[in-house]
Amino acid sequence: MIWEQKSATIVMLTNLKERKEEKCSQYWPDQGCWTYGNIRVCVEDCVVLVDYTIRKFCIQSQLPDGCKAPRLISQLHFTSWPDFGVPFTPIGMLKFLKKVKALNPAHAGPIVVHCSAGVGRTGTFVVIDAMMDMMHAEQKVDVFEFVSRIRNQRPQMVQTDMQYTFIYQALLEHYLYGDTELDVSSLEKHLQTLHSTATHFDKIGLEEEFRKLTNVRIMKENMRTGNLPANMKKARVIQIIPYDFNRVILSMKRGQEYTDYINASFIDGYRQKDYFIATQGPLAHTVEDFWRMVWEWKCHTVVMLTEVQEREQDKCFQYWPTEGSVTHGEITVEIKSDTLSEAISIRDFLVTFKQPLAHQEEQTRMVRQFHFHGWPEVGIPAEGKGMIDLIAAVQKQQQQTGNHPITVHCSAGAGRTGTFIALSNILERVKAEGLLDVFQAVKSLRLQRPHMVQTLEQYEFCYKVVQDFIDIFSDYANFK
Repeated sequence: MIWEQKSATIVMLTNLKERKEEKCSQYWPDQGCWTYGNIRVCVEDCVVLVDYTIRKFCIQSQLPDGCKAPRLISQLHFTSWPDFGVPFTPIGMLKFLKKVKALNPAHAGPIVVHCSAGVGRTGTFVVIDAMMDMMHAEQKVDVFEFVSRIRNQRPQMVQTDMQYTFIYQALLEHYLYGDTELDVSSLEKHLQTLHSTATHFDKIGLEEEFRKLTNVRIMKENMRTGNLPANMKKARVIQIIPYDFNRVILSMKRGQEYTDYINASFIDGYRQKDYFIATQGPLAHTVEDFWRMVWEWKCHTVVMLTEVQEREQDKCFQYWPTEGSVTHGEITVEIKSDTLSEAISIRDFLVTFKQPLAHQEEQTRMVRQFHFHGWPEVGIPAEGKGMIDLIAAVQKQQQQTGNHPITVHCSAGAGRTGTFIALSNILERVKAEGLLDVFQAVKSLRLQRPHMVQTLEQYEFCYKVVQDFIDIFSDYANFK
């Protein structure tokens, strides 16, 4: 079908297996080539991102009288549609749709879209695409009419009311925020526009962009665990606690209620789900929980973005020994080295886990802490280079230790922590695609933990660091 219809793009909206049921048979080889009937399929490339994977296939007909020239096919595989319901936010789907449109050549045959049965998710995708085109062409949408029409072409397209609602959510998202993606080369011009004070409308621009972020509703109904009285005592700032759906869960201590809770949230990276853990600076009575989290989730990297004290206020309990070792519950932390380079202290800890009464061997692991001293007590760092160096050092450490979650903390675990994570994701994308979207990067963080990137200043700093990054590397790196 792909060959006969001259299609160049396949959109796949299911995983091969969901809830242990087969949803789709794998119709491509993992590597190399495979022949299906009389069509030979070779895998040329595969790029895995957090919400979707892009595969490039080269296909060729083996029929003796057929056309012999091989063709290149792009398969865009959306991997974050949940087993039940619909995606939590339409951001990933809109990015995915944009990529599909960008990769599909103008001369190609029809785009092939499939899920499992080819009606629910498939219909949803087709409707969002068509309605966005209609929105641009006619400044209006008619979802009901369009769904009715395509149901005459294929029964049951858009299967559930949740999928129908999701179409509207995606269209609303697009209408409210539009496309905030920028090419690296146009960043400078964009910043000049945002900063332009030539008119009395200078409030627009950056402030307006940041103000739109406050539209992201804080879902108090999803913070039940953090709001339990026993857990409220564990929060530095009562408004900054994790959502229930992505909080970091610890193993429950036998017979002790609430010991599975820590004020920490899993946050998605650019290529990987749950790549970061955003948490507050430990309090004296939560240090043991902090180290249990680092141990249980196999973190090898901790990023600290605050001093222990700033402006004579406690910002973070010193959770490591200055020399020798210190024990918190079942975990002993021994300092092995402490070096200062530029504005970063790098400390190596030997962490030992020993279960009481158990006769098993002690387990040990090295954990490296990157303590960034370049954040002033008030405001933001004067230049972006320190942050760029920090992100690079952390990435290098991750590559050497296997990509387990990176624990990132400041004091409350939202402002500086959010800024660091946003910048890690933004710079990663700049390097890979030559594209950036500061607004959506921060917006998606705020859907995962409240108040991430807390101030206008921090938001502006994200743009500044990207600009510095481009200035530093543009001399000898062509992003595209």
